[in-house]
Amino acid sequence: MWNAGSLSVARDTHNARASRCRYAVLRLFRARGRPRVLPIGSGRVVSKQKRLPRQVREQQMIDAAIPVFSRSGYHTASVEEIAEAAGISKPMVYIYLGSKEGLFTACIHREADRLVETLRSAICSDDPPEMGLWRGLNAFFRFVADNQASWAVLYQQARSQGEPFSTEVSQARCRVMDEITALVVNGTKLPDGERVISTKDAEILARIAAGAADALTDWLLEHPEESPDTLTDRVMNLALVGVERYNSGGLNEE
Repeated sequence: MWNAGSLSVARDTHNARASRCRYAVLRLFRARGRPRVLPIGSGRVVSKQKRLPRQVREQQMIDAAIPVFSRSGYHTASVEEIAEAAGISKPMVYIYLGSKEGLFTACIHREADRLVETLRSAICSDDPPEMGLWRGLNAFFRFVADNQASWAVLYQQARSQGEPFSTEVSQARCRVMDEITALVVNGTKLPDGERVISTKDAEILARIAAGAADALTDWLLEHPEESPDTLTDRVMNLALVGVERYNSGGLNEE
């Protein structure tokens, strides 16, 4: 039977155990940081550590993927290697972008957007037409020189993969070609706004510029003295040939 003495001992033992338990929990919270508990009924506990916004995390993945795709090619590149370079887990890549195909497509879209924005931001509204053309072409070649991995993914790697990337690459290429064609047309106008280069000639010059950019990455390794500035001057000289043709025979759209 329980007597007053045994009950007192039991209470003391219980209180001592409860005190030790509270102390252990307090030490754990201090070591790990006490979690933030949501209102009753939420059913979950959320850590203080905030997740990065989805867009920021996706950009980190693309930043890590571009040099891997450029170096290894689409088929050889592994999601594990890209995830490791991004400092994330492999499943997170699939959660955010669905697949390696989705990640590669995201790389194509972003780098095309960056290149188009580079071309547009290089032009000042008060630039003379010829200076605007020079600035735009120079920005194009400088982008390729400074972002060789991006260019390799956008044009060299993606273009060689066939479907499902052919459509994506074709659309990206058309956007860039349209921007360069507009640069050539606007950059060779006379002071009164009259065009001196046909759309066909401007499109040809745009393709020449893209071809020069394709070769630029290897060319710069073999000819370090060849800068984006000198390459811009060369393409500008070709554009001036169109101006001379106009002066000698007029605009020909054929």
